[in-house]
Amino acid sequence: MNKKFVKENKTLVREFISALISSIVAGKLSKGLEKKLMSNPETKKEIQKLKGMKKELNKRLDASISNLRDRFAKINASGKKRDIGALAEDKPKLIQRVINKGTKNALRCMEISMGSPLRENEKNATKKSEINPECPELANPSYQPYGG
Repeated sequence: MNKKFVKENKTLVREFISALISSIVAGKLSKGLEKKLMSNPETKKEIQKLKGMKKELNKRLDASISNLRDRFAKINASGKKRDIGALAEDKPKLIQRVINKGTKNALRCMEISMGSPLRENEKNATKKSEINPECPELANPSYQPYGG
């Protein structure tokens, strides 16, 4: 491939390379091409590195999901399981504000997980009131939970 072709078809080349990488990571590559790629030691190292990153991300995702399940399985002060529907009927503005804030925080978590850089206030957050509670380990690296 010459530079002019790559320059003119940058998005096409980028899509092809990303599809190739995702096929390698997913293990859905033709055997002939896989053998050629695996014969190069640098490519082999990169593939192993990508697989390791995928494993690490899956571990983080599983931990976050189990954390969320624990958070939503709580019992209120009267000993009953939380019922957000009943609370929404009693205090709709409160629930709307909580849901909107949670949605905003969750969307920011997705942005960060997709490669968006951390903002200064996220990097420097040390108090519980300053953090993104939806994904503190991802969005607030300086935060240390109280008592831990």
